[in-house]
Amino acid sequence: MNSEKRKQIFLLIGLVVLLFIINYSFLDKLVEEFLVDYETGFVERAIDGDTIVINGSSVRLLGINTPEKGEIYYEEAKEFLEELILNKEVRIEKIGKDKYYRDLAYIFINGKNVNLKLVDEGFANFYFPSGKDMYYDKFVGAWKNCIKNNKNLCEKSNDECVDCIKLKEFNYKNQIILLYNACDFNCELTNWTIKDEGRKKFIFPKFVLEKRKEIMVNVGEGINNKENLFWKNEDYVWTKTGDTLFLRDLEGKLVLWRSY
Repeated sequence: MNSEKRKQIFLLIGLVVLLFIINYSFLDKLVEEFLVDYETGFVERAIDGDTIVINGSSVRLLGINTPEKGEIYYEEAKEFLEELILNKEVRIEKIGKDKYYRDLAYIFINGKNVNLKLVDEGFANFYFPSGKDMYYDKFVGAWKNCIKNNKNLCEKSNDECVDCIKLKEFNYKNQIILLYNACDFNCELTNWTIKDEGRKKFIFPKFVLEKRKEIMVNVGEGINNKENLFWKNEDYVWTKTGDTLFLRDLEGKLVLWRSY
């Protein structure tokens, strides 16, 4: 093979590679379209921030959990969702049903993932109780972006103890949390909350974490004291497939979070 012919082959290979790079997102989209089962539907109602009615059927948005009624940002999450998709046609990626027989789905409008948008705007935290799927990293990325922008549920606490309270241990296998007060003054934690990705929430009783002291929060029965607090009436909180701890002050603002 002469040198001129070799140059032409290398040039052709280079052009093919370049075209592949340019169209990678397009090809990736085609593969997704082929592998994922989509359908379309009309959004008739938003029940709350993460549940809607499409074509007469209740649909629970996957990958997210929005505040319960009575909690901070409940109304805002619902209103944001309504503004985004109410009375509009959407694409639905169904992934089974939950225990309430609702469809579990990712919802898309104009090519955008609605579920993901709720996390990015701070109206939901990411939530994967059945295990991490192909969208998990995107949802964690959206949450981190929300933290960076200090939006809504991601807004950092301005309590004087926000930088004092450290998560010293998160033993999800034994359902134990160990918090430590790293400051030289006492921290009032009354009505602070610890929450998982879902609905399980521990509310601190009247409690002061003394300077340079630690407190263990257990799941199970027991007597609350200065060394131990018990998350009662729960068989477990932290799931084996992965979960997240959110610690919030009495105003509902974020003190810290940790995932595994």
